[in-house]
Amino acid sequence: MARALRWGVLSAGLISHDFVTALRSLPRSEHQVVAVAARDLGRAQDFARRHEIPKAYGSYEDLLEDPDVDVVYVGTQHPQHLRGVLQSLEAGKPVLCEKPLGVTAAEVREMVAAARTRGRFLMEAIWTRFFPAAEALRAVLAQGTLGEVRLVRADFGMHPELNFPSRVTDWAQAGGGLLDVGIYCLQFISMVAGAQRPEKIHAVGLLHEKGVDDTVTVVLQYPGGLQASFTSSITTVLPNSLTVFGTQGQAQIPSTMWCPTELVVNGKRSEFPLPAVAGTETFNFVKSIGLVYEAQHVRQCLLQGLKESPVMPLAESELLADILEEARRQIGLRFSQDRT
Repeated sequence: MARALRWGVLSAGLISHDFVTALRSLPRSEHQVVAVAARDLGRAQDFARRHEIPKAYGSYEDLLEDPDVDVVYVGTQHPQHLRGVLQSLEAGKPVLCEKPLGVTAAEVREMVAAARTRGRFLMEAIWTRFFPAAEALRAVLAQGTLGEVRLVRADFGMHPELNFPSRVTDWAQAGGGLLDVGIYCLQFISMVAGAQRPEKIHAVGLLHEKGVDDTVTVVLQYPGGLQASFTSSITTVLPNSLTVFGTQGQAQIPSTMWCPTELVVNGKRSEFPLPAVAGTETFNFVKSIGLVYEAQHVRQCLLQGLKESPVMPLAESELLADILEEARRQIGLRFSQDRT
């Protein structure tokens, strides 16, 4: 694929705006957004004009029939991920889907099975994995710098009126802390644990007045003795940090761990500046220019003919979904997508 990777975007929402804005900072010889679709044609047309996208569609089906679209970015709300991904795969399009890949573990498995059956690329868009600071942490772990890793601790919590869109407290949109922000903590823990399945999962939590999870703490025990815990909250400000403790030291991402730009290893701090932003467009979410890292990774995977990412493999997306679902079960939270 010597030519540019041509993206089609499903949804004209906040995260789609940030994704497209970030892509416009990359060389047009490598990435181009050629189409956007929304359930309302007017919204799609407004989005297309704002971002200089050639085509706007009033239905996802019309975009998926467009032969100029090489890969689809699914930026819809959580409950719409399943349909968007399955339709894209059925249309023969590779897919990058926003996290969480599915509301339930069953949805994730259905999408993964569809991708494998059709031989199409699919990746959960956990952008954190692709930041240079996350790559540096993986290198530290691989080199054994920390000795035997014994404990991992992560947290992510903010005040909803200041930091979160309204959907986070919307039960019908599968809101709440676990699926929205807890997944960032969990994916780091899983990365450190080598994508092993935990032997024990224990969750305690408080439900929000609107029915979603408010503040939840999850404790995990892995084979070999590694222990981990994380707390997610949509009503309480937390340090939003990650710390990995080993027998020979510790590594820490001290803040904004979901979009990390610094790493402290045994007291030595390394910084990883974000790429420059092209144009004058602003972002809806902090550090969203970092979305370029996952987009570049997707292009490299497709150039190599891969059907899934070696950095964010589908089996791990299934694992994360299993753990999050078990945590929800233990605190008594069910969504309409949960099977009886």
